[in-house]
Amino acid sequence: MNRASAALVAYAGLAGAAGVALAAAAAHGSDLSGLQTPAYLLILHAGAAIAVLGLVAHAAYPRAFLLSTFVLLLGVTLFSGDIAMRTLAGVRLFPMAAPTGGTTMIVGWLIAALAGALELFGRRS
Repeated sequence: MNRASAALVAYAGLAGAAGVALAAAAAHGSDLSGLQTPAYLLILHAGAAIAVLGLVAHAAYPRAFLLSTFVLLLGVTLFSGDIAMRTLAGVRLFPMAAPTGGTTMIVGWLIAALAGALELFGRRS
């Protein structure tokens, strides 16, 4: 495994752990129910990131998969971080952090689709 993949697995592990912690907090406090969506998105994107990283070793275009993973994790961090900050501390990360994170997640999924298309149609001989 290369260093970029290892760093992204570590990032995904932290995102998944944060998701479980937020889900537990949401389950134990009625005023913390706003943490459910960021919790589930963190868990889902952490698992997806590790799955996409599993493709890197066998990909003809591994950088596309690495980029997709990074963008997915960056997006979920911005979105979930902003919602969690608003729920827990009553402040935003920065203006438009959640919409920026949501858009970034969409872009990450589109990069994953592009990476798959590159593998399908652009395979090197």
